[in-house]
Amino acid sequence: MSKIMVVEDDAALREIYSIRITAEGYDVVSAGDGEEALAVAVREKPDLILSDVMMPKISGFDMLDILRSTPETANIKVIMMTALSADDQRERGERLGADRYLVKSQVGIEDVINAIHEVLGDKPTAAPAPEDAPEAPAPAPETSAPTPAPEAPATTPAPTPNPVPEPSPAPQPTPQAENEPATPAQ
Repeated sequence: MSKIMVVEDDAALREIYSIRITAEGYDVVSAGDGEEALAVAVREKPDLILSDVMMPKISGFDMLDILRSTPETANIKVIMMTALSADDQRERGERLGADRYLVKSQVGIEDVINAIHEVLGDKPTAAPAPEDAPEAPAPAPETSAPTPAPEAPATTPAPTPNPVPEPSPAPQPTPQAENEPATPAQ
């Protein structure tokens, strides 16, 4: 599969792009600035570089200029990504040899993935395109047997609270006749 280098000084963005590009089946290498990108490009020979423009040390534009003037890297495809949406910035990127120029605020990650596929001339491998998707299986033919009606869910009556029994009256001694002696209880 193709190798892509992600050049982005924002580590979180670099990681997000790297993970998503890897999910497409590409090998990914990365760099945090233009200077590092030049060294990695010569060593790794990526098929495509996805690069930010505004970076420390060497800007993306300067990196692109050096890449195009170096025989070992002159034919690497490059997609520039930037927050700079001015026409003169886009023209500068195209003049320096960018294969695509994307404005970050105008594209999402899936647009970036699509641009990668277009520039490399390959098709996505993660999921088939809608026109290439297999047809859904035909529904099963209906049978003539009647469908049983769904059973009503069993309901259990709500428990009734246990009534608190009223205390029973204490036993009362039975009156004895005054003349009868008390007999012991047995």
